[in-house]
Amino acid sequence: MIAQRTLKTLTRAVGVGLHSGERVELTLRPAAPDTGIVFRRIDLAEPVEIPASATAVADTRLASTLARRGVRVHTVEHLMSACAGLGIDNLYIDLTAEEVPILDGSAASFVYLLRSAGIQTQPAPRRFVRVKRPVEVSEGQGRLGKWARLQPYHGFKLRFEIEFDHPAVSATGQCVEFDLGSGQYAREIARARTFGFTRDVEHMRAQGLALGGGLDNAIVLDDVKVLNADGLRYDDEFAKHKILDAMGDLYLLGHPLLAAYSAYRSGHALNNQLLRALLAQPDAYEIVTFEDERAAPRGFAQLALAA
Repeated sequence: MIAQRTLKTLTRAVGVGLHSGERVELTLRPAAPDTGIVFRRIDLAEPVEIPASATAVADTRLASTLARRGVRVHTVEHLMSACAGLGIDNLYIDLTAEEVPILDGSAASFVYLLRSAGIQTQPAPRRFVRVKRPVEVSEGQGRLGKWARLQPYHGFKLRFEIEFDHPAVSATGQCVEFDLGSGQYAREIARARTFGFTRDVEHMRAQGLALGGGLDNAIVLDDVKVLNADGLRYDDEFAKHKILDAMGDLYLLGHPLLAAYSAYRSGHALNNQLLRALLAQPDAYEIVTFEDERAAPRGFAQLALAA
């Protein structure tokens, strides 16, 4: 049986929010089967739980934000990506502020935290959302257009193409394809950092965004080059970070996808629209489990041990 997974024990980290700049303590705790991934704002007089859900996404400006009863949790996508990459189904995420800490700007620190706590299989089948026919959302047309698509596939693979009018980005790989069944998430995707342009910083900060951003937790570019002294971690780090984000955004569905995702210039908003479009068409998907691991997609039984 492909079983659900949680952590063996709790683990903690302290950091700052990328956009809020606030100090935040993060605690990851095991959860029972069928709990799902639940964010908990424990800084409030009465803690509020916000289950990870596509319909709970309330804001997609530069990050994915969840909300419930007027309480919000910002920038959930990197931690959600790590959970997707390692096959974590059930988890409590306690926060002492309204934003998940950015740590190094990638999902690598979250992968480390999850692995350090240990990954535990549970006596319940893992439920997958299998896409049965194509679903697509788009915005604009031609070169200025954006789109994202889900198609039937026995497994989970992603293809993302970016296009930025910037010499340093244009000099890197613009298109990345990644198959989760390869077991290479931690090595090939998780270390890709978020990125931003100095020309946009003043505008973002005027909107209360990017207040905690810097060279230690993002790739920063001026008009011509990367400013980080250590350069890029991958030759195609910009496109890989978009894959990382998409994995986190799509995992907000509440179950792992069996589908091929492809996108051009997509982002958090379009990714969430794609999930909502899927949910609005019940004939486009089905919930499946695998009692026989041999019937599951290649590599899915070993996700928690992937290097």
